[in-house]
Amino acid sequence: MATESSTSPAVGRALDILSYLAERTGTVAASTIARDLGLPRSSMYHILTVLTERGFTVYVPEARGYALGPAAYRLTSAFTLHDQLERMSRPVLRTVAAAAGITVHLGILRGASTLYLLKEHPPRQSELEPPLVTAVGVLLPAHLTANGRAILAHLPSAQLRALYSRPGDFVSRTGRGPRSVEDLQTALALEKAQGWSEEIELIAAGLRSAGAPIFDLHDQPVAALSCTWRSRMALRDPSELIGHLVAGAREITRRLR
Repeated sequence: MATESSTSPAVGRALDILSYLAERTGTVAASTIARDLGLPRSSMYHILTVLTERGFTVYVPEARGYALGPAAYRLTSAFTLHDQLERMSRPVLRTVAAAAGITVHLGILRGASTLYLLKEHPPRQSELEPPLVTAVGVLLPAHLTANGRAILAHLPSAQLRALYSRPGDFVSRTGRGPRSVEDLQTALALEKAQGWSEEIELIAAGLRSAGAPIFDLHDQPVAALSCTWRSRMALRDPSELIGHLVAGAREITRRLR
């Protein structure tokens, strides 16, 4: 029998219906769903109507029953892709963090934000390491992060403009950063040409980050590796650190193909 949320019973019932259909093959009659989940028929039909309109369920007239729709499968596919991406990336992150001696992140785009999926620390604490806000699950404006910019640099112009369609989309955390699509495109073109992206004090004062893009088998940018260090600390060879990132991103790309 379905369990009902005290704050939003309709949402709970909708999730119960989707979970129920996910465990069954073929179509299921509405009366059977109502009986098995213990749901009132009137509210269940209303929820099924909304789920069908949004593509999460489909009604098959010939069978007089319901099944999962394409929107539900898209969510499943996205989860599967991220699971595969994390599994393929985790050992590479460990290798890069150890070689570079700095914490390395794996991030993806969520709309116009960077979402951090993985974070790997080096075996030993480094003097390069600053306090970071880039924890797993944190969302930050993609146009300000090296991780996000590494992905944005390889998006089609139309997609980039769709993500940043309003002036208010260009938030700033330190008073720096692009203020228009044109500003962003100019910066991204240079970063795309050099094969990696960077930000200097766009997320936090005194910090600098670099990011390298990861591509799927269709050459679409799906993620990026990045690291952050103190911008006022002189590195012996910054290109060596960035080289580790680029090599790691290329290795994950190879594993995804």
